[in-house]
Amino acid sequence: MDVVTAQEMYEWDQVAMESTGLDGKLLMENAGRAVSSELEKKLDKHQRVMMLIGAGNNGGDGFVIARTLLNRGYSVEAWQVVPDSKVKGDARHHKEIFMKTGYTLYKLEENDDLRESFESAEVIIDAMLGIGVKGHLRGPIKQVVELANEQKAFRIAVDLPTGVPADEGIVEFDAFKADYTYIIAALKVSALVEHTRLYYGEWKVCDIGLPVRKLPSPNRKVWQREDSKRILPKRDANSHKGSHGKALIVGGAAHMPGSIAMSAKAALRSGAGLVTVATPKSAVPTIATYVQEATFLPLAEEEGVIKGPVDFDVSAYDGVAVGMGMGRGRESNNLVNHLVSSVKSPLLIDADALYQLKNILGLLRSRTYPTILTPHPGEFAHLVDQPISAIVQSPFSYSREFSKKYGVYTVLKGPATIITAPNGSQFVDLTGNAGLAKGGSGDVLSGILLAMMLQSGSTTHALNSGCMLHGLTAEMLIEDDHSMVDLLATDLIEGLTQTFRTFSS
Repeated sequence: MDVVTAQEMYEWDQVAMESTGLDGKLLMENAGRAVSSELEKKLDKHQRVMMLIGAGNNGGDGFVIARTLLNRGYSVEAWQVVPDSKVKGDARHHKEIFMKTGYTLYKLEENDDLRESFESAEVIIDAMLGIGVKGHLRGPIKQVVELANEQKAFRIAVDLPTGVPADEGIVEFDAFKADYTYIIAALKVSALVEHTRLYYGEWKVCDIGLPVRKLPSPNRKVWQREDSKRILPKRDANSHKGSHGKALIVGGAAHMPGSIAMSAKAALRSGAGLVTVATPKSAVPTIATYVQEATFLPLAEEEGVIKGPVDFDVSAYDGVAVGMGMGRGRESNNLVNHLVSSVKSPLLIDADALYQLKNILGLLRSRTYPTILTPHPGEFAHLVDQPISAIVQSPFSYSREFSKKYGVYTVLKGPATIITAPNGSQFVDLTGNAGLAKGGSGDVLSGILLAMMLQSGSTTHALNSGCMLHGLTAEMLIEDDHSMVDLLATDLIEGLTQTFRTFSS
């Protein structure tokens, strides 16, 4: 499933018309009919539906939807909320068809005209403004949106809610608050960004027949469950523990052994053949009790944290992860520096190691093996010297720029986790729930990602699938035995069993 900006969507429409001869009127008819078919699954013919129609392409879709639903026996009151003079081009064409079909079109003169209809409407459908809007709404449409948002009716938007920018990074706007949005042709970036996604409500993308082979790729996609099912590693009948990779996980402290213990156990539960934990000597007994299948590399320490020589040999490992629970002291800086310089295999950098990485970012460019960073927005903001709000508002741009600049994979964690490759291509994982907003969830994810990398020929596929395994496990656990309140990181590790069984069935 592609994710596009407003400009990319315009380009898609242009390519579709130039390469195949499809004209705008037909695309509008297709869009309106596709949305109508979806609406029929949600609407009851006895419900009073109020359709708010604007002037541009979104308004043209609205005329088609109103006509189609009326033709099929639904109770629809169609309101044109802009002057006649503003309805032009393809939208005007479909307005004329609507009128010639014999249906009534109500026209907004005063906002009070709408009040009675609003109060009686059970469903309000917004087809006023589309992807070209930026900034605050003005004039009658602003007032119509405010009135609509006050109603108890179920609110539905076509393509995107009026007033919501299609792109990321825009924070000043007023918008229709939809309970559900039928998105035309491709998911818009703003549907995945924290401060705009809530305006969409639930959503579904409607296919309108664009020529997919002709369309330029935005290099931005949602990773799907079937993608993971297709590429998850399978164990050969003759395989042995060495066939599935030797992992080294570095970190931990005597006062914080849980982080690295959960990473190690998650890696083993996700199929890693062998896992070695490199941690302060005093932390080993505690961690060994929790993850008995791991081996250990005791490190020199002082007061329970790693301190002393950090030049241990890492050449025997197929992948390394560092950072979980190790603290942010000076010695950990030396440790991260050593690993970035010496690991000749995939290196995953998480948690406390990300804070140490900031001073040596330039070293990343000299690595010839995959480097994976797994920050949450706060950690990423620290790395790029930006406020957290800037990262949350423009996650796609910041993570793409960073990955290309330093040649790394960035897994920017959040409700929509964005996985960016060094070439700038991006995937989004939408699985998971609020139960993951708890200490330890990220440590489990790091263990899963490390194990997936050991068993996959593609780092991108491994990271995408690892994120999906993590999120789906949280979803399944909520369905069966837990709530989002009581879910623990350790529950995720045990829940991986069910997730893998689901994928293998």
